[in-house]
Amino acid sequence: MVVPRTSLRGFLTHAKDALRAAIDSSQKITLVIGNESADLDSMSCSILYAYIRSMSPPKNAFSSIYVPITNLPAADIQLRPEYIAVFKHANIESKHLITLDDLPALSDIESELDPTNTKWILVDHNALQGQLGKIYSKRVTGVIDHHDDEGKVPKDTGDEPRIIEQSGSCTSLIANYLRSSWDVLSESAISSGAVHAQGDSLSDNEAVVKRWDAEVAQLGLASIIIDTARFHDKNKTTEHDRKAVEYLEAKIMLCPQLAADFDRESFYKEITAAKRDIGRLELRDILRKDYKQWDEGGQKLGISSIVKPMEFLQKKAGEEAANESTDGDALMEAVERFAKERDLDIYSIMTTATFSGGEFGRELLLWAFNEGAVAVAKAFATNSRDELGLEDWQGSSDIAEEGQWRKVWRQRHVQHSRKRVAPLLREAMAEHAAQDSKL
Repeated sequence: MVVPRTSLRGFLTHAKDALRAAIDSSQKITLVIGNESADLDSMSCSILYAYIRSMSPPKNAFSSIYVPITNLPAADIQLRPEYIAVFKHANIESKHLITLDDLPALSDIESELDPTNTKWILVDHNALQGQLGKIYSKRVTGVIDHHDDEGKVPKDTGDEPRIIEQSGSCTSLIANYLRSSWDVLSESAISSGAVHAQGDSLSDNEAVVKRWDAEVAQLGLASIIIDTARFHDKNKTTEHDRKAVEYLEAKIMLCPQLAADFDRESFYKEITAAKRDIGRLELRDILRKDYKQWDEGGQKLGISSIVKPMEFLQKKAGEEAANESTDGDALMEAVERFAKERDLDIYSIMTTATFSGGEFGRELLLWAFNEGAVAVAKAFATNSRDELGLEDWQGSSDIAEEGQWRKVWRQRHVQHSRKRVAPLLREAMAEHAAQDSKL
């Protein structure tokens, strides 16, 4: 049965109930999940795809509803103030998100959510990671992503898409893929007169539909203009992004109530300010806010992306330190604790900031914790120096002690985000593993 047209708020409430029923009664369910960093792009991707697809599913859909999973515990929503800023424009609240907490506990998940009763659609990544990946990777039947193809999703995904293309934001790919279905859905809802406002003060059927469309469009638009710096980042922005923004803004402009106050520049500044408002967070939460992890060649890699410079992290660490450590030492102690909590072989921090003179910049810290990881880190440093434009950070040198190695750089080629640095590190890890296997 097709899910009836409703608001985003109404849909998420219905989807959460449907997931609970599927778990309790062993029913079939389709889950749409973003990557484990759970950034704004991943969150909006999963919701946008599930929302439109549930109301306009393929003929032979596996289940009657697509459930969007935001890939984090509910408690971690507080680490993402940009979510809250966007939610008020989409007329939803944090409690409406469907998170990892809505799935069974990992210790019980396979028995309570039988893999054969599930299908998974990946958005903003193309390899299901962690415990979910171990249990459900063979149930992945579709993907829309803008990262390097890891070859984990089958080439034939049937009625679901297999789209892996370069774009600044994955939400752009999803908006463009769904636009014809979305338009038909809206036109049908308007012409049928069957929409009910569900508590909305708007009484006109067409006005209600356009209001709902505009709210969803603002959710999607936020991640695109953030990821492309509202098209100012020429290294990320693609035609996919331009087309998607044009389409989503048209949806907003069709709603007089929202169009009257909408301005792209003001919208961007509001979301950006919220995203950068991390000063109230503890350092450990800053490190895990936008964190991703991979297993490659028998080693474990973790990377944190942070929207403040290294000096901010040093100051934060110094303020939190309970001893007489310098700010720099306090940061290294906190970083080491964080990496060891996750049993990492290699840990990296990538920062972004606007430096003196208004110049946008990146910094890169890399720490290897054992001999094999040291070999990987040094190979990465040698092979990637020119591509990333790595320069010694504030004249610092590399630190080698007790079988470990670490280095901090200023990254001059700022077009390369984690989307590029992570594959370069993983390539070095895979090459090291291949060499070891020959010995």
